Amino acid sequence: MAASPTAAPFPAPVPPGVPSVPGRVGVGRSVGVLLAAAAVFYVVSPVLQGAALPAVRVRFGLSEQQVVGMKVGGGALMVLSLFAAGRAGDVRGRRRVLAWSLGVLAAGLAVEAVAFSDWSYLLGRAVVLVGVSASFAGCLASVAALNPPGRMPQVLGGWLAVMSAAFFGAANLIPRAPSMPGLRVSAALGALVALGLLVLALRRLPEAGDPPVPLDRVFLAALAVALAGAVTALQVGPVWGWSDPRTLALLALLPAAAAVTARRWRLRPFPVPPRITTMALATGVAVGFTQLAVLLALPVLTAASGLGAAPTALMVSAYGAGGAAGCLLVRERRVSPVTGCSLGLPLAVIGLALCHVLPMHGAAGMLLGTLSALLTGVGVMMAQVPQMAWFLSALPRGRLGTAAAFHPVSVLLGTAAAQSLPATSAVSLGASGRQAENLLWVAAAVVAAGALIAGLPGVVLGVVGAAAAEWLLVRVLAGAELAQRPLAQGAALAVGVVTGLAVWGRRQRGERLAASRASASALQAAVLHPVPERLGGLRLASRYQPATAGTGIGGDFLEAVQTPHGTRLLIGDVRGKGLQAVQTVTDLLGCFRSQAHETADLGELAARLDRHTARSAAARDDQELFATALLLQHRAADGYVEVVNCGHLAPLALGPAGVREVAAPALLPLGFGALGGDVPVPGRVPLPAGEALLLYTDGLTEARNASREFYPAAERLSAFGAGGPAAVLSFLERDVRDWSHHLADDIALIALAPE
Repeated sequence: MAASPTAAPFPAPVPPGVPSVPGRVGVGRSVGVLLAAAAVFYVVSPVLQGAALPAVRVRFGLSEQQVVGMKVGGGALMVLSLFAAGRAGDVRGRRRVLAWSLGVLAAGLAVEAVAFSDWSYLLGRAVVLVGVSASFAGCLASVAALNPPGRMPQVLGGWLAVMSAAFFGAANLIPRAPSMPGLRVSAALGALVALGLLVLALRRLPEAGDPPVPLDRVFLAALAVALAGAVTALQVGPVWGWSDPRTLALLALLPAAAAVTARRWRLRPFPVPPRITTMALATGVAVGFTQLAVLLALPVLTAASGLGAAPTALMVSAYGAGGAAGCLLVRERRVSPVTGCSLGLPLAVIGLALCHVLPMHGAAGMLLGTLSALLTGVGVMMAQVPQMAWFLSALPRGRLGTAAAFHPVSVLLGTAAAQSLPATSAVSLGASGRQAENLLWVAAAVVAAGALIAGLPGVVLGVVGAAAAEWLLVRVLAGAELAQRPLAQGAALAVGVVTGLAVWGRRQRGERLAASRASASALQAAVLHPVPERLGGLRLASRYQPATAGTGIGGDFLEAVQTPHGTRLLIGDVRGKGLQAVQTVTDLLGCFRSQAHETADLGELAARLDRHTARSAAARDDQELFATALLLQHRAADGYVEVVNCGHLAPLALGPAGVREVAAPALLPLGFGALGGDVPVPGRVPLPAGEALLLYTDGLTEARNASREFYPAAERLSAFGAGGPAAVLSFLERDVRDWSHHLADDIALIALAPE
């Protein structure tokens, strides 16, 4: 479950040696089964190896130092193998590297099956770790490369569900395969399976055909060393002691490797945005940490209930079953990364907190322990799968193998961090239930930290609140009387569920609001084109603020276009609000953009807009449809602008002499048909250097303060003084919001000045 596969449809079989198109869909289901089977070794092999360790120590007389060295070296080997195999797959071809990795795995398992001494067993174990890590890196990169990014959540959801199911099966095999003969038999069978998968990989697995993306080798080496050193130091610190010279040497290596990594990163940044990377790594660490915490703490907490080894293993394995359920939920419901964290992380905390109120009698203890592990598994995988899919989808195809190694490495980091805690060492040595509870509380804190790194403060508060409330319930209701424990269990579960649902509901509302705002922004961009800062000898600035936040567009409109007849500007206001007003705005702007290039006379352009609005009103049977509008025209050689005012507010002139209203006689608004006969003659307004014109809609001057006074635009602009178009609009935007706490109408502004 630390890393995981899928029954999802994979990209139609490609003949051996024929490269496939990157991201093609339709590779046969057999390819998916092949990759899943190869990746399962990554979960099953370490679990069975750990179960057989006591028997191996007796058989070969392994010393404590050898066991520690095996664990420490194993972590470093896995990190380095993941990165090396991932990069080799990018450069040499993933099919070839996966075949070599399976060959190494088969060789290591064969050595383990016939091991006759301590050194031969340790050699086989090391080779197995290299093989399983390299195989998993190749499988994960192949899954990502052979499927289009849009299908990544479904594909990974199924793939990781298979891995979680493998964890479930391996955990239940622990009581049945701890002996040395059992290890030899399972190793021999594993070697045969690996050889079979090797043959199938060479015959059935297509190449993605992606050219490798250049990568800084110094950066990759320094990063791999830094992460391997971190995993190793976290593992040996509690064993050797944090002040031991060997531990200090490892810790001293980390800053140097991290400094080289950071320096090379600045020279050649990673192509994936940091937010995506950090969210994916944070959830990976949470998975590794909680997995180890549940594995170690649950058996200790249920030891007093009289459960045997098999029921305890079944209870612990529920973590894998929950993980599989969480993966399939993401696969079927297309859960987004933010929603996965918002719902999944509080669920994980509920499961961890429930472990603290396990009853002391067998059946109830097993039931609640199973539920606790199940909820934890569901939660962490609901958070991890979308993040991982998001991360892999953002990677360049030719760098998938290298970057995909970050996921299993982050899980290893989480596991190593859990092993570095004093509570973990105490639990491993058979400590009391209090130490196991402490380990679970730390795991809940790690989950909350993961939510914080993911940028979800609301989820963090929910996680912390749920954990704190459940801790109080545990202490108050379950601390004194055994009979009160069922009440504590029910109350803790209720608190956690309510918190999880509240956080998830809040996240859902937030996502709907974000989608609504995105739609509003898209609508505004489609209808109201951005006004350029310079156009035909003019410096321009514009602002548009709908009265209702988040709607994107209302009944006001503005536009500026460069035509053969000069620079033409339009600003106005449609009667009414809502979708009908938006439709009228869209019609008017479309007509203006078309006719502004075809009509030489500005007055005739106004007449055509008038007739177009009247036709729209007749087509909708709306006799009250009209729009005020102000049309301006400027030629670069002229020191003036031409103006036609159709029932709109007169512009304001801002210059060294102060602010004044421009004399622009108003005609009837567009839509009354008044311009169909006599075409209006545009008026001329001087526009000398150092002066600016402000065009605005009535939403500006009708903004009211608490005393119901209208906003005095000319007076406030006089106090502001001189400034360019952008400075004028920035001042107005701030000042009108200071004047009124609530805007009742849309505001459209255009400021212009000669260059």
